[in-house]
Amino acid sequence: MSMIKVYLLESGSITVPGHQIFWINVPVEGAYRFPVYSVMIEHKEGLFMFDTGLDGALVQKFSGGDPNRMSQTKGQSLQAQMKLVGKKPSDVDLMMNSHYHFDHVGGNKLCTCARTICHKHEMEAFQNPHPAMEGPGYQDFSLLEAHGDYEPKFEMVTGDQRIAQGVTLLETPGHTAGHYSLLVELSGRRPMLFTGDACYCQQAMDSMIIPALHVDPRKSYTSIERLKEPCGKSRR
Repeated sequence: MSMIKVYLLESGSITVPGHQIFWINVPVEGAYRFPVYSVMIEHKEGLFMFDTGLDGALVQKFSGGDPNRMSQTKGQSLQAQMKLVGKKPSDVDLMMNSHYHFDHVGGNKLCTCARTICHKHEMEAFQNPHPAMEGPGYQDFSLLEAHGDYEPKFEMVTGDQRIAQGVTLLETPGHTAGHYSLLVELSGRRPMLFTGDACYCQQAMDSMIIPALHVDPRKSYTSIERLKEPCGKSRR
């Protein structure tokens, strides 16, 4: 398999109440602080991005000025993180998002030259948010609409998607209607699986506990089952 380079880009952090991470049958007290990140992939077929993290202005809006709830430094912006490896957002050829909640699309508007792979049901949910989704979710702003030089170029899809050799989107609905996880298969090491919000942590996967924030608990459970299978067991 040809050389693929994978970079994890920091985008800040969010504090999540424990009861939102472990939905049922787990006594939880307190909260967990989670990193927010993007995945950048250098491939012979182009520069790919999976999620773009937080938007600095929205961090200020939703954190209420409390960095313990949500934070992002200037060095954790998408521009600053990509600069560390000699890239810039306009270099991105293909954008992929696990889903369209605010903490996964904050840098989309900066990737002005990218085309965007979008699950058909995720776009439908973005345009008409499910009432079960708590918090800001899709609401109050639109980081996916035209913004200055950014005019998103969407390609609507459903099902698993082979993006390029070694790079596959796995359909994992439940948290949202059109959620995707990302599988990257590299030479000389185990595959890398980025679950997005289909599964928040190893403990949840090991114990088959779905997140409390979901639109379909049955699909959430099935998605975790699928992610535990070798290489996500592609359906295509």
